[in-house]
Amino acid sequence: MHPAEPVDLLITPRWLIPVEPHAVTLEDHAVAVRNGRIVAVCPVAEAETRFAPAERTDLPDHVLIPGLVNLHTHAAMSLMRGIADDLPLMRWLQEAIWPAEAKHASADFVRDGTLLAAIEMLHGGITCANDMYFYPDAAADAFSQVGMRAVIGMTVIEFPTGYAADAEDYLRKGLAARDRWRGEGLLRFAFAPHAPYTVSDASFERIVQLAHELGCPVHMHLHETTHEITESIATCGQRPLARLERLGLLDTDLIAVHAVHLDLHEIETLAAHNCSIAHCPTSNMKLASGAAPIKAMVARGLRVALGTDGAASNNRLDMFQEMRHAALLAKVTTGDASAFDAHEALRSATLAGATALRMDNEIGSIVAGKAADLVAVSLASPECSPCFSPASHLVYAAGREHVTHVWIDGKPRIRDNTLLWQHNKELLQRVRVWQTFLKESASSQ
Repeated sequence: MHPAEPVDLLITPRWLIPVEPHAVTLEDHAVAVRNGRIVAVCPVAEAETRFAPAERTDLPDHVLIPGLVNLHTHAAMSLMRGIADDLPLMRWLQEAIWPAEAKHASADFVRDGTLLAAIEMLHGGITCANDMYFYPDAAADAFSQVGMRAVIGMTVIEFPTGYAADAEDYLRKGLAARDRWRGEGLLRFAFAPHAPYTVSDASFERIVQLAHELGCPVHMHLHETTHEITESIATCGQRPLARLERLGLLDTDLIAVHAVHLDLHEIETLAAHNCSIAHCPTSNMKLASGAAPIKAMVARGLRVALGTDGAASNNRLDMFQEMRHAALLAKVTTGDASAFDAHEALRSATLAGATALRMDNEIGSIVAGKAADLVAVSLASPECSPCFSPASHLVYAAGREHVTHVWIDGKPRIRDNTLLWQHNKELLQRVRVWQTFLKESASSQ
């Protein structure tokens, strides 16, 4: 008889949804973790004889899932949650968001806003976020403080801000931040040109060149509104996607955010180029941008992942809400109750996002060899009882308030509903100061 293998952690949930293979729910299985990696997924009886864990976490009423991947957010904008609700996109940007950013966006603003967002996301089982905002050093510092996995956007936009003077300056500062944080294992970087209507052809060509040289993905808003498309036809003589294809952006494994207004040819074009969609259903509804045709996307092999967008346009950084809204919108817009089922929604919130970020060899599913980014969701409460299908409950019944445990790289971040980062009170005091500043500047306009 072989001696038991030492492992750091053994987790024994009632149910386990590994995401790979697809649409599988396991019962009476355990996950063994050593040095931050998943060593094995196996029946509990086997695990108890095979492993000698330093710590064991029994979860008799829980479903264990991979950490959720938020494929699109503006984390620092949590400080502007609710500042300008019930406005269409361009009025929201031009009348409220851009003026507020011009007055207040700074490294301190981004650090505090990103910390606030990271705490919210961790409580909701989000273990990895793909962020797009200014001051990437400050964002990286915030995510690093709380121990959250993140892809930091190197934002590019043509007009000046307090952060940078022009597109070249944005790129230079973003690349310098990438170099400074290269040794931080939980952080990666992506190019994040804002949108076709705020970035020039010359800047896009430079980003394509750098993306290929450095192996970084490209992440940008695209086809979010009908106004964006008509404006592009008027100024460029073609739809935004056609312009990006001409400039080579689609050959960078582009992550197209929103992508609400696509025709079938455009869907097929994106699929042919191995692009991904960051579907943000709640933000799309709130800003009245429309409902993305995700059933047609999935049918044509286009990868659909989920994002929350920023808290200023959602107003929650809640991937359980995004799964539910994505599934329900797909059904009501197509008249097909089977469209985008619960397992598809969960895959879009996990493995699809990881694949879009070129991180599917590390995260996105509960598979031996991957990083132990894991989330436990309790289904013991009255509103989750009885449970006939854990996957169905995750999408249609449970919420982020049912998340009890979160591990990233095998390290606990949430344990028994409690955040293990110890600086909440100081942060919330600073958030109240930012609220005063923002409120005063809004009333003076």
